[in-house]
Amino acid sequence: MDTFTRFTNQTQGRDRLFRAIQYTCMLLRYLLESKADREKVVMKLKKLESSVSSGRKSNLNRVIYFVCDTILWVRSVGLVADINKEKWRKWAARHYYYSLLLNIIRDVYEVSLQMEQIAQEKAKREKSMPQNHLGPCIADEETEWLQSFLLLLFRSLRKHPPLLLDTVKNLCDILNPLDQLGIYKSNSGIIGLGGLLSSIVGMITVAYPQMRLRTC
Repeated sequence: MDTFTRFTNQTQGRDRLFRAIQYTCMLLRYLLESKADREKVVMKLKKLESSVSSGRKSNLNRVIYFVCDTILWVRSVGLVADINKEKWRKWAARHYYYSLLLNIIRDVYEVSLQMEQIAQEKAKREKSMPQNHLGPCIADEETEWLQSFLLLLFRSLRKHPPLLLDTVKNLCDILNPLDQLGIYKSNSGIIGLGGLLSSIVGMITVAYPQMRLRTC
């Protein structure tokens, strides 16, 4: 209970919790929409999702996305009527997409560095061991390369949990802007599940700061 209290007392902690609730509502709404006797529940989930989303507006940490999203919020509560909602939604999604894309590129670069380091360490160990002169057959070379790559990737991410969590979070987050921009169409179930996973990762990094990826 003390851990939960400390977590919710942090601004980032509350934001991650509200975000998890928001995407949980989206996921549940998707799962219940096809059921004829669940209209009232779906509407309540939709209202709760909208309310939680509105409550998160002052906690967004990407400046351009914050500005666009806040303008959309002002339009949604009726403070200003003459705002092109679709245009601002696209702008918000576009800037959010660019931000996440840069984060994913950074993650890929960090993963490649870790894989290269592990591969060099492995090569040094193999160099000091007796060599087997019988090499693999040509038919197995492609399969062996893929297995080696996946093993290096697994070892790299296992060795650096913060990098794993950051990569998972960014990949889950990018599903939403991909759908909004029409780059890769999805559905509210997949987006909700991705958002929920991302929120859980976010809560872990708030509760355990050592699991947060450190960048220069």
